[in-house]
Amino acid sequence: MTTKPKSPIWHPFTQHALQEKITKIVRGDGAYLHTADGRRIIDAISSWWVVTHGHCHPHIVSAIQEQAGKLNQIIFAGYTHEPAEELAAQLLKLVPDGLEHVFFSDSGSASEEVALKMAVGYWHNIGKPRRCIVVMQHSYHGDTIGAMSVGARGVFNAPYAPLLFDVTSIPFPVSGREQATLDALESACQNDMPAAFIVEPLILGAGGMLMYPAWVLREMKRICEASDVFFIADEVMTGWGRTGSLFACEQADVIPDIACYSKGLTGGALPLAVTLCRADIFDAHYSTDRTRTFFHSSSYTANPVACAAAKANLDLWHDPETHQRVASVGTMQEEALEVLRADPRFENVRRTGTIAALDLKASDEGYLAELGPKLQASFKQRNLLLRPLGNTIYVMPPYCVTAADLDQIYGSITDAAAALT
Repeated sequence: MTTKPKSPIWHPFTQHALQEKITKIVRGDGAYLHTADGRRIIDAISSWWVVTHGHCHPHIVSAIQEQAGKLNQIIFAGYTHEPAEELAAQLLKLVPDGLEHVFFSDSGSASEEVALKMAVGYWHNIGKPRRCIVVMQHSYHGDTIGAMSVGARGVFNAPYAPLLFDVTSIPFPVSGREQATLDALESACQNDMPAAFIVEPLILGAGGMLMYPAWVLREMKRICEASDVFFIADEVMTGWGRTGSLFACEQADVIPDIACYSKGLTGGALPLAVTLCRADIFDAHYSTDRTRTFFHSSSYTANPVACAAAKANLDLWHDPETHQRVASVGTMQEEALEVLRADPRFENVRRTGTIAALDLKASDEGYLAELGPKLQASFKQRNLLLRPLGNTIYVMPPYCVTAADLDQIYGSITDAAAALT
């Protein structure tokens, strides 16, 4: 075993016994990160999928600076402030019609916990308790206890299995076998009387960037509606242009009953999340009976500075140029993938919107594939921030990425494959 690190910091998803050196970043601009030793790294995964318009976007930075000098924090139980009120109003103009209430939190996992509690709380408060949650195979919704419970069981959460609640799982809609997924969902909705079905629309992120078509999403919503089961859309990763539209559900004409947004909500500048819901879910908690209060919060709920950053992000989404850049990144990604589709070392080359993924053929697969750390080290040597999911390599850059950047990214993927296979 290697020597323990000198720093007291315990990094997430990091095995310190195998990763001796932690890279120190001193500055970010656009699609680039600058290290303490003078290197410039292309951020090809948007720093864990959060940075949309680029690091330190001037409009967002300016909004943060201005708000920090006015009001930087206030308890949100019984108090409010303009950044939150304005952000909520603007959000409701952008999200699918039918979502009418906004609950703030500070991370994607927290927004999922809120969604689950909203759904279960609704059925409890109307006197028809339902507790079962239906989930999809290979899904990932976060690392808190409730979020882990509705995610795939495996290496991420095996030590905590005794803490997790039971769920009903349906298979991932593999191409050509989508009907099996729909049949399983219909059976679960009819027989288990679930409170809700939670799903990542169009793309399962941490589960391997698994992609499925919009018509399947639309059918899953129809099945839930027919059985009076809440449809929770986890758009924490898929929102804010990642799938080509502002929100993934738009591509299926789906209006979720509850929706979770985070990551790109502030353009990646500050932690913030929201859970939006239909009016009847709010109304089931609206009462003079204090026991029907929605008991959930965090200390930094609707932090004013984070809300100001999110408002600035929404300003950018009103600019047609932002949507043009999203379309351009999708086109450039597709052009780069065309070359790799002919490379026999890769399989399942795929893209949805600005997200591209491919599997490097290997003797072992999955998140703990030995190839994963080797690929990551190889990319780091080439001044790229790419973090493969085992033998699955994905590219999810900020929208300011250039064609030259993508040439370097995909050239490095090809070089790494040649060196390691």
